[in-house]
Parts: sequence; C-alpha cells; structure tokens
Amino acid sequence: MPVGFFFYMPDPALKQWDKEDKRLKKIGIAKKDRPIKPERDSAYPTKTEIALGLLKEFKVAHSLIKIKGVLADALYGEKAFMDEAAKESGGSQVISQLRKNQNIEYRGRIRSVESYFNSINKGIDQTIRVRGGKEIKVTVSSARLKVSSHSKKRFVIALKYDGENDYRYLVATDLTWRTQDIIQAYTLRWLIEVFFEDWKLYEGWGREAKQLDEEGSSRGLILSLLFDHCLLLHPEQIARIESKLPAYTVGSLQRKSQMDVLLEFITSLLEFPDPGDKLKELGELIKDVFQLMPSGKHMIGRDLGRLEPTPSLKYCSAG
Repeated sequence: MPVGFFFYMPDPALKQWDKEDKRLKKIGIAKKDRPIKPERDSAYPTKTEIALGLLKEFKVAHSLIKIKGVLADALYGEKAFMDEAAKESGGSQVISQLRKNQNIEYRGRIRSVESYFNSINKGIDQTIRVRGGKEIKVTVSSARLKVSSHSKKRFVIALKYDGENDYRYLVATDLTWRTQDIIQAYTLRWLIEVFFEDWKLYEGWGREAKQLDEEGSSRGLILSLLFDHCLLLHPEQIARIESKLPAYTVGSLQRKSQMDVLLEFITSLLEFPDPGDKLKELGELIKDVFQLMPSGKHMIGRDLGRLEPTPSLKYCSAG
C-alpha cells in the first residue's frame, strides 16, 4: 500500500535554459558563448531529492517498521542516492539499475558493464520466484565489482528474462546478499506499477481530468485513495484480510460492487405496483442525462475543399 506521495515539478528556469541551450548548440554556438546554467530553485527539488525526502518521512511516521530494502528504477541508480538511501533506511539493501554503458573496474581495467557480462562473465540459466509466486526462467550472472561512477564496490547483476535479447543490470549496495535474493527482491518494485494501473483503470486517477497541474493531480490522487480505502472496507475484502488471505483485486471488487448495485436497483424496481411504467420513466430520464454526442473524427457533411489539382495552375509546376 503506497504511503507517501509528492508530485515532481521541473524548475521553469532550468527548463527554459535547457531548451534555449539545445537550440543554440544546434546552430553551432560555442558553449562559452551560451548562457550559463542557472542554479536550481529549492522550491523544485529533483526526483532523487523527493525520493529521499519521502523515505525520511516514512521513517518518522512509521518508526516501528524495519526497512529491509529500498527498490528504485534506473533513474535512481546513482551513487549519491544509493548511499543516502542506505543510510536513511538504517543500512538496508538498496537496489537499482545501471545503464549498459556505465563503467566497472575488473583486474585493473575499465570496461562497460555490458562488455564485461557479454564477454567475461556470461550468464547461466536459473529459476526465480516472482513476488513470492510464479516461478520463471532467467539468465543470470553476477559479480562484486567497483562501479566507476560510484567510486566503490557494488553487487552488480546481469539479468535477462526468457525471450529477451539484452541484459538489464541491477546494482545493490549490500554485498552480503545472495544473487537470487537480490533479483527476487527487485521483482517487488513492479507492485507500484500495479497501483498506478489500478488508479488509472478503475479509480479515475488521471483519466478525463478536468483540472491539470499539481493541484488537479493532487485532487485526483486524493479521490483515488479514498476510493481505495472504501474498497478496503468492502465486507468481502475485510473477511479476506482477517483470514490472512491475499486481498481481492481492485478491478474485481469494483465489478462486484457494480453488479450489487444493479441487483439492488432491479429489486427496488420490482417493488413498485407497476414496474413496467417505472422502467419507462427511468428510461426517459437516462436519455436526458446520457446524451449521445457526434464524433469529431468523422468528416461526413464537412467542406474539406476540392483536394485536387486546379488545371489553370499547371504552369506553376513547369520547370
């Protein structure tokens, strides 16, 4: 269950500078003649700063919970974030990803992580368990290597799922974990994507938003969380949780609730002296409320011009 939220907003001044810098660079203006990069406004923290802030807030709000691991995608696979996240979480394992062109040091030689695992330390087939459930086949190789950009040794793992051609490269701070444990722990990172999917598909977050920007996103998020909370209090969900069984999915609970409402409506309709007349009355109300709207994608009845050559203008194409 997600417990912390913060919306990232790019620094307007930096965004404008970056756009102008790219334009000037494209037309050949030397770097010394281009505007200097402005300092970041503290009101617009970076994504890594936001993540560390959320981690600190979590520790304060939930001090009794022991953090075993911090999982983040490749954006957070930099030295500063991984070291600080390990420190803030009480020395827990921090797992992220490296880019394939990032350098590692092996036997005194610097080479890319892709080159190392494709030529020196090739992968072998293994079976892992995804989020404690389904077992799948993967190709894996690992080593404790010094990552150049981190200036220290990390646990680096090359991982390729069945059917994939290229490796992804996991990086972890705690060298005492086993390879399989790091991989299986990192599969848990996908859970946040499941929450995003539930909010967007079933709870209205970001769909047909009437108010944009941070305030609009925050309001949509609050409504989504309230809806999530209501579903947690659904009688069948409560019974499931109290029995220590996996909770029902948001989608299945939503569909079940919709059917419950439909059955309740039919039951109440049948209690009227003349259900047929009441149904007709409701049908007219539905027509007024849910009106069909013409599509703007269809061109029927529109004047699109001639869309063909004009004979008197043939001389324009001569020569």
